[in-house]
Amino acid sequence: MILKIGGSAITIKDAKEPTIDEENLDRITQEVSKYNDDLIIVHGAGSYGHIYAQKFGIGDVIGNVNDHLYKLEGVCRTQASVQLLNYMVCTKLHEKGVPAIGIKPSSFIVTDNKRITLCDTEVIKRYVDNGFVPVLYGDAVLDYNDYMKYAIISGDQIIAYLAEQLKADRVILSSDVDGIYTDNPKTNPDAELLEVVTKDSEYVTTANNDQSDVTGGMSGKVKELLDLADKGIQSQIINAEVPGNIQLAVSGQKVKGTIIK
Repeated sequence: MILKIGGSAITIKDAKEPTIDEENLDRITQEVSKYNDDLIIVHGAGSYGHIYAQKFGIGDVIGNVNDHLYKLEGVCRTQASVQLLNYMVCTKLHEKGVPAIGIKPSSFIVTDNKRITLCDTEVIKRYVDNGFVPVLYGDAVLDYNDYMKYAIISGDQIIAYLAEQLKADRVILSSDVDGIYTDNPKTNPDAELLEVVTKDSEYVTTANNDQSDVTGGMSGKVKELLDLADKGIQSQIINAEVPGNIQLAVSGQKVKGTIIK
């Protein structure tokens, strides 16, 4: 099973500096601890990644030498920041008795035009086979495109890639919303939660007005999951901010959300 923990659920995503949501992180890791057999966790970067990625324009075309030097600093700062978040997530999981192993995506993933093209999943499989819970995250990585050289890899793209390569039985994506709606529930009180979404469904993903999510927000998540569904692996979006949701989902019980198939 692959569980995605949204960065918006464990950090204060619109903060002006990287800020952890201590209360949510403690509760979520406690819920995860109820099930950790053959489990891979991927968490979003939240304010620990998006602030630096946006500031330094990681993934944008490099203009000149000075711009390249600026990007180098940005990649370093982004990687250091998200690795710190990963350390805090793993430490909290350890407190709950979960044998979590933090794995740095930029150490073994390279993209081409922002899509994963080089990724050796054997080490992740070996950790799972030996009883560990690998914990990955959104990161700044090398890119084969000579015009940008670096890219941001989202946790959503990572879970889709791992699910396909490792033949995952279940994929659960937890965010800060209940799922996908027929319209924007923040502006339309008649908007209905869709229990199932396919590529033919009519749905609306809420806009990210502050543009703090450099990985595409909810629309980016749905695209990754629909591509995964085309490969025969269905997934589910649930709300991580509702106490008990993650525990129900990882335990295989019914929980409010949207299934992508």
